[in-house]
Amino acid sequence: MANLGYIQVTRLCNQRCLFCSNPELPVTLGLEESWRQLEKLKAADYDGVILTGGEPSMHPELETIVRQAREVGLAVRIITNGQKTSNLNYLKKLKKAGLSHLHFSVHSVREEVQAFLSGNPDSWDNLLGSFENAGKLGLAVDVNTVMCAQNADHLDENVRFLVQRFPFIHHFVWNNIDPKMNRVSENPHTLAKLADLELSLHRAMRFLEECARTFRIERLPLCYMAEFAHTSTETRKIVKGEERTVHFLDAKGEVRQVDFFHDKGRACSACLLSSICAGLYDLNGAYREDELYALFLDPEPIIDRIKGEP
Repeated sequence: MANLGYIQVTRLCNQRCLFCSNPELPVTLGLEESWRQLEKLKAADYDGVILTGGEPSMHPELETIVRQAREVGLAVRIITNGQKTSNLNYLKKLKKAGLSHLHFSVHSVREEVQAFLSGNPDSWDNLLGSFENAGKLGLAVDVNTVMCAQNADHLDENVRFLVQRFPFIHHFVWNNIDPKMNRVSENPHTLAKLADLELSLHRAMRFLEECARTFRIERLPLCYMAEFAHTSTETRKIVKGEERTVHFLDAKGEVRQVDFFHDKGRACSACLLSSICAGLYDLNGAYREDELYALFLDPEPIIDRIKGEP
């Protein structure tokens, strides 16, 4: 099992994404507290830590926190919007401190969509510079994308462009939008129906499989990704019995997640994959029950494949 902890190091940000799940707050993690949290993860036998935010690069001492993580013995990654890492010297300093892995948040390879969703007209150009810098420095790179109404029709276009332009990218993560967050409630036009993203997502997954890339999907029920059920983050954690700990810089505090099930509908009671499917997040809230349907597939091959993969 590979357990990764998440630590919010700041809630400051230099973009204003319309669907942000952790909106900006004037809060930044102190170095004593970061050391305490890192040691706690190591003591709990976590393999690594992902530093997040807000935008972690807005922390004035991110380099020090990266160094702390390495001294504790944790592999360290950051999830970033790729704005400050477009500065090569800045990224070099993070690598020297011990950073080995970047997760770039990309909404769309269409410049105007990226600008609209991020609230930053320079977002795409800076991201391109960050990808180029990561390639020069030999850093591992993943791509994280929130699936929303504005990119639901071109998820495959996104991955095709990125893989062809930056062949060192080997892993992609799609997160279905979190409709309970305040930014989404302020911008309901960002919510996509599950059926609106199904075909584009399937084309993207098929392309990545054909070119030997890996990928994971969160907050999407298996009925919308049956052929690729083994790539569901929740399903993998359910099958492997993994956990996840997140240190938030707000009232949520430390959250240790061991239950990866969401809500289930009537169709789920007949679905043969229900025992390994998380269900649908915010069912009968943002999403309707009639969006779910039963699958009559044997779960055992999916379970065997997950257990056989790292």
